[in-house]
Amino acid sequence: MSTSSQLFDETIASSYVNLIDERLGAQILSVSDEFFAPAVRMLDPKPAVFHPGKFDDHGQYMEGWESRRKRVASYDWCIVQLGLAGKIVGVDIDTSHFTGNYPVAASIDACCVNKGEKPDNWQEILHAVTLGPNAHHFHAITVEDHWTHIRLNIYPDGGIARLRVYGIVQPSEDRFKEEVDLLALENGGRAIAANDEHYGNPWTLLHPGRGINMDDGWQTRRRRLPGNDWCLLALGKRGRISRIVLDTAHFKGNFPDTCIIQAADVTINNNKSLVTQSMFWQTLLSEQKLTMDAIHTYDKEQINDLGPITHVRINIIPDGGLSRVRLFGRVE
Repeated sequence: MSTSSQLFDETIASSYVNLIDERLGAQILSVSDEFFAPAVRMLDPKPAVFHPGKFDDHGQYMEGWESRRKRVASYDWCIVQLGLAGKIVGVDIDTSHFTGNYPVAASIDACCVNKGEKPDNWQEILHAVTLGPNAHHFHAITVEDHWTHIRLNIYPDGGIARLRVYGIVQPSEDRFKEEVDLLALENGGRAIAANDEHYGNPWTLLHPGRGINMDDGWQTRRRRLPGNDWCLLALGKRGRISRIVLDTAHFKGNFPDTCIIQAADVTINNNKSLVTQSMFWQTLLSEQKLTMDAIHTYDKEQINDLGPITHVRINIIPDGGLSRVRLFGRVE
């Protein structure tokens, strides 16, 4: 893997949501050419895999978008509607497994339009950067604005395995006039840290809908030492919690035995400091027994009123998998 920028890399990217994750509703709106492989494959949340010996009517099957060889002075492009609108902080243009058919360069434009409007008034957010074969290309985005669509331009043609557009969700204030899930990605919820992400990261706990399988959730390895596993989550807005939902969908022989939720109202932005402080946060939800493949709902009478909070620590005891966590409440 190559890192094309010292300002944005894989470690930093893990602190942000991929705004063009197809699970969040991202869509390919139009594309100049997808003769060898459809552009929608770029949005697959899983890493690209090579399939040696697998061919279709257009040649070697590739995981990603691949245009035909261009024979005129032009370039290919693809327009993507973000699954969640917001600020873009970095991108990863991934050419994994494209070794003799990758573009030599790429750039990205972005725009912001109202729902139903045609993308227009494009602004360049990443100037043309050089690409290499079979590599990740991380770049920071310094143009600060609110975006709804991006246009990936590749020069002159070729294949992109995966495109990731990392950023911060910026929901409309109208979403918070009533009780909402303050942890939901669409409401600005974020994953901060976890002690173990062996089988899945905690960002999936905030995704819309129920999990589709065990891969669609946060799951830790089997614990062989005393203690328990945990993750830290940030609410999209500071608020008071009135209902909690813990979903163990698809986790049957590997769901946590119990769960405890701690919470705090903090303003510090240092993630390492938050991890240390979180051990001493107050208890929002006392230890609760969990069951396999089920939705567990806790109402106001079962929740300790800590006042407005901004962050929670989800403690699963001793280990295992959760599919979703919902914290319903009102902004304060």
